[in-house]
Amino acid sequence: MEIDIVSIFPEIITGFLGHSLLGKAIDKKALGVNLRNLRDYTGGRHRVVDDVPFGGGPGMVLKPGPLMKAVDSLKRDGSLVILLTPQGTLLSQDVLKRHSSKEHIIMLCGRYEGVDERVAETRVDEEISIGDYVLSGGEVAACVYIDSLARLIPGVVGDGESVTGDSFYGSLLKHPQYTRPADYEGLAVPAVLLSGNHADIARWRRERSLERTFRKRPDLLEKAELSREDRSFLQTLGHRSKEVN
Repeated sequence: MEIDIVSIFPEIITGFLGHSLLGKAIDKKALGVNLRNLRDYTGGRHRVVDDVPFGGGPGMVLKPGPLMKAVDSLKRDGSLVILLTPQGTLLSQDVLKRHSSKEHIIMLCGRYEGVDERVAETRVDEEISIGDYVLSGGEVAACVYIDSLARLIPGVVGDGESVTGDSFYGSLLKHPQYTRPADYEGLAVPAVLLSGNHADIARWRRERSLERTFRKRPDLLEKAELSREDRSFLQTLGHRSKEVN
């Protein structure tokens, strides 16, 4: 996969890409990321990318010309063009799974009061938001998107089970994790994890995953793939919850 990120502050993203899994993935060419300065798609000595909004109001708006030129220059057959904006579809694991099959993605980072609407109308395939809050620009959102998307690209994460066991991968939260020492300040690791019985460990992890989702994010259970055993366990949790209340 190759990703082009268009921004007026690409240096914000530079350091983020050079570390951990992303840095390794880029080094071994499992993922290609190109940072494009929006000002390179302007004309004139001052390389202006923004202007005041029509109708008045505070702040500045990114002009349509540079953004459209950037997309037209970078786009190829099959490219997915994304605008990072608070008005977009909320980023989720399902969205990432769908995007992970793309070979080329162009990401447009908004700034100031936003992007001229004609860019969204004529050049953008999807608008994406990472949450119901406002950032200074799309660069941080781009980092979040790339980091989460990269985990789904073959060759990026060494152990495939690390991905399939992630929270939200199967619409469930991940089970609790423990490491050495087995007892710390009188707090002991659950005995089943020390038993060596892989079937019991797998069952315990599945049940804890279901329980954590039931307690913290019950909305996720509506789209989770649940077995008969899963549903029976959740029903038991429901009865327990009623008894406590």
